[in-house]
Amino acid sequence: MSGRAQLMWDEAVTGYDFGPSHPMDPVRLELTRGLVGALGLDRELAVVAAKPAGESTLRLVHREDYIDAVKAASADPAGADGSYGLGTVDDPAFAGMHEVSALIAGQSVGAAEAVWRGDVEHAVNFAGGLHHAMPGGASGFCVYNDAALAIARLLELGAERVAYVDVDVHHGDGVQAAFWEDPRVLTISLHEHPRTLFPQSGWPQETGAGAGEGAAVNVALPAGTGDTGWVRAFHAVVPELVAAFRPQVIVSQHGADTHFEDPLAHLAVSLDAQRAVQMACHELAHEHAGGKWVALGGGGYAVVDVVPRSWTHLVGIAAGRPVAPETVIPEGWRREVFARTRQLGPQRMTDGRWPVGYGEWEAGYDPADRVDQAVLATRRAVFPLRGLLP
Repeated sequence: MSGRAQLMWDEAVTGYDFGPSHPMDPVRLELTRGLVGALGLDRELAVVAAKPAGESTLRLVHREDYIDAVKAASADPAGADGSYGLGTVDDPAFAGMHEVSALIAGQSVGAAEAVWRGDVEHAVNFAGGLHHAMPGGASGFCVYNDAALAIARLLELGAERVAYVDVDVHHGDGVQAAFWEDPRVLTISLHEHPRTLFPQSGWPQETGAGAGEGAAVNVALPAGTGDTGWVRAFHAVVPELVAAFRPQVIVSQHGADTHFEDPLAHLAVSLDAQRAVQMACHELAHEHAGGKWVALGGGGYAVVDVVPRSWTHLVGIAAGRPVAPETVIPEGWRREVFARTRQLGPQRMTDGRWPVGYGEWEAGYDPADRVDQAVLATRRAVFPLRGLLP
């Protein structure tokens, strides 16, 4: 495991703030950064702030008219009327929206550039992972799609194969849309089934188009899926596809909203399972991409109990100093949590479910199990398109 890693952080990213009643509370970013420091992880890797993404970079994914609309809404939030998805309940306009959204995108693009150049093997931007933003519109709390922009920048720099692995509870629809016909990008999304959750996309039959047919992969998991099924589904789909694709870089999105405490979704995954999948993504990067790994945050609305712990585990794994699940959380951080939120912070870096067990797919398929049904639907839809047996 490598210690050559960097954390992308600029305190100004906490200005990505849709207002006090919005679930995307920027305190989750501040508390994560604080926990990273409280556990000393920021001494194990470089902490770097990148420049905001400029217009030429934003145009790698987003239409010029949309960028202009974001700028206009940013300058005059009261004038946003829902056009381009701006000024809606999900994406209310706020002053400085363009600037802070470009700053978050810049951190992910900077992470990708550093990894591609070989400055570091791993780079983390837990403020990123805003995977719903479309080329021509905001969606699902996301203004600019930093994940897609990081991938597009890698392609611009000469990457020929980039694998994107998204384990947010919501479908990574914006990234899929950006590369729907591009065979250079393999997008894999594990998410709650579109019948029960926004954005109502990510069916297993969505496999890409044109030259990109077979480059989009979707595992739509039933509501209520817990640790065993979630980790089993990941290992039944992701490693085999990544191995066959032979990526030069892996970009992964680690939304923490799969957790059983998350208020906006219906999976039942623990922090310990999230950590297990983070470790698996790290291992896949070393096995198949020369260690090149860009790790992003994403959703997550249990902003005290879950998000800071999950993304601190992610930082520790990238830094080469994974945090042991039984680690006691420093009292100073818990006091800060109470001062900021009037909530009691968690005491340990575990939900008490480590180690997480799961059954290997090769050991057998249970036709009565809804998770196995979901996995098989994905394998049947996409594996033959990639020359693999379902």
